[in-house]
Amino acid sequence: MTEAAPARRSALSWPWAVGIDAVLVIVFAAIGRASHEHGIDALGVLETAWPFLVGLAVGWLALRAWRAPAAPLRTGAGLVVITVVLGMVLRVVSGGTTAIAFIIVATVTLLVFLVGWRGIAALVARARARR
Repeated sequence: MTEAAPARRSALSWPWAVGIDAVLVIVFAAIGRASHEHGIDALGVLETAWPFLVGLAVGWLALRAWRAPAAPLRTGAGLVVITVVLGMVLRVVSGGTTAIAFIIVATVTLLVFLVGWRGIAALVARARARR
C-alpha cells in the first residue's frame, strides 16, 4: 500500500491527460512532416496525425486509462503500443506507407512523448509528496 498511486491519480485529471497525449501526437505528426519537407499546414498535420489519434482514442478506451491517467508504464506504455499498431494499420488501410524506419521512429518518439511526460509528472508528484 503506497501513497504514490493515489497522489498520481489526483495530481492530474484524465481530461488533461487526454489533451496532453493528443497534443503530443499532433506534435509528432508535425515534426514528421517538417523533417520530410511536407509543410506544417493544419490540414496536412491532421492528415498525418489522424490514424495515430484514432489509435490513441482506442487505447484510452481499451486500457480504461482514465483510472490511472498519469501512470507511466500501465497507461503510457500501453498507449504507445496501441497507438502505434493501430496507427500503422490505419495508415496502410487508407493508402499510406509504413516503412520499418518509420515504425521505429514512431515507436521511439511516441514512447518518449507518452511515457516521458508521465514519468516527469510522477517525479514531480513524488517530490511534492516528500515536502
